Amino acid sequence: MENEDILKKIPKEGFIKLGRSGRKELDSAQRSALIRKGNALFNSGDIETAQRIFLTTGYSDGLERVGDHFKERGDIFQALRMYWIAPAPGKKEKLIEQCAAVIQHWVNEEG
Repeated sequence: MENEDILKKIPKEGFIKLGRSGRKELDSAQRSALIRKGNALFNSGDIETAQRIFLTTGYSDGLERVGDHFKERGDIFQALRMYWIAPAPGKKEKLIEQCAAVIQHWVNEEG
């Protein structure tokens, strides 16, 4: 991936911290119903709404799948955000290593 391509993929709004804190507590029945709805939306292609549901419920598997979706489409920054929140340490570390390699390449080009 060329440097310019990567720079174009940085979100316009920058990197907004997303976290697990501040979530409203859901009882198990509400959480289960939302996760089922999120899975159905994800499977039908409504990734954005599914992502919001998975963030609300803290559903790690769903967040990881959303991260996989973004990675497959070349949006490594969004993928990294989802892997970070999920948490999906193996996938997160792999993307961080790839980003570090790109930065190292940039540094070597300048030198």
